[in-house]
Amino acid sequence: MASDDSGYSAGAVVLSFFIGSLVGAGLAVLLAPASGRETREKIKGWADTGKDRIAGLGGELKEKAAHVFEHGKEYYEQRKQILSSAIEAGKEAMEKEKSRLSATESETTTATD
Repeated sequence: MASDDSGYSAGAVVLSFFIGSLVGAGLAVLLAPASGRETREKIKGWADTGKDRIAGLGGELKEKAAHVFEHGKEYYEQRKQILSSAIEAGKEAMEKEKSRLSATESETTTATD
């Protein structure tokens, strides 16, 4: 369900409803019959709560990023070691083949002389 007939993705529709609900909640607070001080206190409380949530999410994001980075580093080191071993094995095989070909070539040259 990537998109509907109107061409909008499901994510865009959900995001639109979310933003609309935030705007509606903000207007409800501002237009509700309350004193200015009460309204400012409500808004400040929401801002503080949002700030705390964002700080918490930032900490979680930092921890997860460090975890992913560490796993990526381990994966890289493992693959680097495997690749180095494969390259070394290839070099050894090439040297053996060169030696074998040189020996075969010497035998052929000696036999024809």
